[in-house]
Amino acid sequence: MSLIERSTPRAIAFEKGINPYAAGSVIACFGNTKVHITATMEDSVPRFLKGKGTGWVTAEYSMLPGATHTRSRRERSKVGGRTQEIQRLIGRSLRSIMDLEALGERSITIDCDVLVADGGTRTTSISGAYVALKMVIDKLLADGKIEKNPIKEQLAAISIGVNTSGKVIADLNYEEDSTCETDMNIVMTKGGRYIEIQGTAEREPFTRDQLNGILDCAETALKEVFSAQDGLF
Repeated sequence: MSLIERSTPRAIAFEKGINPYAAGSVIACFGNTKVHITATMEDSVPRFLKGKGTGWVTAEYSMLPGATHTRSRRERSKVGGRTQEIQRLIGRSLRSIMDLEALGERSITIDCDVLVADGGTRTTSISGAYVALKMVIDKLLADGKIEKNPIKEQLAAISIGVNTSGKVIADLNYEEDSTCETDMNIVMTKGGRYIEIQGTAEREPFTRDQLNGILDCAETALKEVFSAQDGLF
């Protein structure tokens, strides 16, 4: 008997080019979760990379005050631990698919601002961040500023959980996420390689069979995410 109850993600929508001032921009929607993402480029790199002939990709993440049921305060002077963890995850994920030497001494910053949070904000941000990043790279190639495409592989992410019935479900909304036994975030390339697997048993520990089911479920669900990304280019 299959442990997978639902391997289809929520309705996916990417609306690119929504910001006329950003080199890359997109609103990424997974179900009711909605994230505004922009990518900006500078012809410079952080001090620790100067003169090394390599570029840099980094990310920032924030949740707007009205994104959840109750208003959250803006993180003005100090970024919280959860926010730091998520933006580092987004940055690591993007750098893992980049040939930074081919980018040259340029920096790309991806800003992810959550407009509506109904579960999976970090995975929605990563999937949308790839779109914004590709827009920047395509423009650099079209303008003749770089000769080689520095993006090595396509990237997307999905949340997977184990519900109270022990079944595996894809792309959790807030209610499912808050009641599930196990919550995982999986970042993966289109070629089937894993970039990051974040998983925690919130209540009951999960089994090896359930872990296998989670990975199988993620692989199936991400095919739809990759397809939605492909439809933009």
